[in-house]
Amino acid sequence: MAEIKVPELAESITEGTIAQWLKQPGDVVEKGEYLLEVETDKVNVELTAEFSGVLKELHKESGDTVQVGETIGIIDESGEASPSQPEQTETKQEAPAPQEAQQNNVEVTEEEKKQRTIASPAARKLARERGIDLQQVQTVDPLGRVRKQDVEAHSGQEAPKQESKPAAPKAATPAVQDDKPGKPVERQKMSRRRQTIANRLVEVQQTAAMLTTFNEVDMTAVMEVRKRRKDKFFEQHDVRLGFMSFFTKAVVAALKQYPLLNAEIQGNEILVKKFYDIGIAVSAPDGLVVPVVRDADRLNFAGIEGEILDLAKKARDNKLSLSDLQGGTFTITNGGVFGSLMSTPILNGPQVGILGMHKIQLRPVAIDENTMENRPMMYIALSYDHRIVDGREAVSFLSTVKELLEDPESLLLEG
Repeated sequence: MAEIKVPELAESITEGTIAQWLKQPGDVVEKGEYLLEVETDKVNVELTAEFSGVLKELHKESGDTVQVGETIGIIDESGEASPSQPEQTETKQEAPAPQEAQQNNVEVTEEEKKQRTIASPAARKLARERGIDLQQVQTVDPLGRVRKQDVEAHSGQEAPKQESKPAAPKAATPAVQDDKPGKPVERQKMSRRRQTIANRLVEVQQTAAMLTTFNEVDMTAVMEVRKRRKDKFFEQHDVRLGFMSFFTKAVVAALKQYPLLNAEIQGNEILVKKFYDIGIAVSAPDGLVVPVVRDADRLNFAGIEGEILDLAKKARDNKLSLSDLQGGTFTITNGGVFGSLMSTPILNGPQVGILGMHKIQLRPVAIDENTMENRPMMYIALSYDHRIVDGREAVSFLSTVKELLEDPESLLLEG
């Protein structure tokens, strides 16, 4: 008998939650085959079998919390398949008899294919929600792995069959009556990641002396540069010139002038970081994540845009690794993509600064005593930890960001 143990997930992660078992007791498993999905605080991890055999016991079920090193199941290395699928083991051991077992062989083959369908966690989740049999989904992946976009494409081609009974969502229960009779409600269990987000946001508000200061930026110059350079930029770098590279460059330049915003508190000491790993907040299917653009001060505009594009795609596909999310020194978040005009962003601890971007909106601006013009304006917000960052530094930092963005050519000199 071989024990299935939770392996080391990452240096800072000691536990996780079983999202789902991909195999059930009695199933034949091969070494290296996917057994289950474990949801950690930041990413989902697919665990594979370290032994070949038959899955005999499950010590933990979906939704259970498990610790690194804990035994969660048993594989019988010399066992046989459950009575519901005896032909499967026999098929692997000896060639099928030519005529008399032909129908059984067809059934075994279909069952094997169904069991061995390889799919990403996002694809499995979407398939469960829409009642889609993953075996029926066509994929363009050369290794046959079903992705989320494959399930979406399949769903758009045909409605789910009635006989394919969708599995009940893990995080939801049927409508129940709460303390107000006659009022329908639905209880949903928070995912592990959502619980982590909630706990950390509350924690940072309880442990940091957080304050927010505001300014506004005239985006005319940046928009003119983008309009003038975007086509050639795309031809040269195969990536689009967006606003985020301008803001990242401006933030790095301002951090060099006001280094305490690129620091963190450790006990009674201030750790001032001399590198610039900028977190970019991204809205992912399972909640907000902040992947990190490493050494942003060493990247040009194309390098920053390329990194952000790659990280955003990995976030949408639920493919971010722990290394993509750890170690940021300062964060930028853009609520403007959702239409936010102004907000007070919450610190991404242990960082002591976060810049909030917002919607660009035409507003009348006084050019001089006699002239008014409609200009594309954006409110920007800096939330900071007042324990080590004084108001003067915070306001000066934000003013520097504003000045650099209103004179974007200066970003080349600062870079």
